[in-house]
Amino acid sequence: MRSRFLPALTALLLGLAAHLACVPTQTENAITGKRQFISLTPEEEVKLGREAVPDMIKQGGGLDPDQRLQSAVQAVGARVVANSAAKLSGYPFEFRLLADRKVINAFALPGGEIFITRALVDRFENEAQLASVLGHEIGHVVGRHSAEHMTEAMGINVLVGIIGVASSNPNDPDRGQRNANLAALGGNLVNLKFTRDDESQADVLGVRFMSEAGFNPNAMVEVMQILESLGGGGVEWFQSHPNPENREQKIRGEIAKRYPAGVPASMTMGANLRRR
Repeated sequence: MRSRFLPALTALLLGLAAHLACVPTQTENAITGKRQFISLTPEEEVKLGREAVPDMIKQGGGLDPDQRLQSAVQAVGARVVANSAAKLSGYPFEFRLLADRKVINAFALPGGEIFITRALVDRFENEAQLASVLGHEIGHVVGRHSAEHMTEAMGINVLVGIIGVASSNPNDPDRGQRNANLAALGGNLVNLKFTRDDESQADVLGVRFMSEAGFNPNAMVEVMQILESLGGGGVEWFQSHPNPENREQKIRGEIAKRYPAGVPASMTMGANLRRR
């Protein structure tokens, strides 16, 4: 019995050792204050994000040809970064409007590459609503959420490889590969999307960043209401983000905590995005 399970136990210990080896230190995020185990450097995050940009543009139907809206996305994103604590992260943020008019979505790659689809931007009335979504995605980058999950995946992938070798059997040479494939599938499911804690933190950071940039944070509440009214049809956002109805009250609470006397009248909703 002991000899039967010893290879698997050894593989598990080696996998855990490899996982720990690729996460040498626990660091504190200077902006969020959260302590994180991350094996990637910010420079590596930027490199990985940039390498994925061409594929993301292709999947999004290319860059949207409307230069007015393309410039608006870039300008609003840049304003949020330049006038908020997000600039302290040091990431070289880039903002792109994708041409997809069917899929409602926005997402961030590690290192600061941020995308939003035309299908979503067309639902907005003003720059503040755009700033709320871009601020949320900036929050994912600053929070280093992708880097955390990639660090977890690195440990899982090392363990997968070791299990594949340790579980191989001369009488069944395909067994090890099958086990490795199953383990890899489990690893992919674990890292499929951000956690609810990630999303909540991105909402909090989004409210903070857009507010610091002078945009009225109540626009984020309006965006949640817009998304809720659309239901599930074509809204890929729902597949990677918690239900907006469940987030609205928390966002309202965060705004009230930041502005107990009410949002200052000086905070802007920005220019109209529906001008043609």
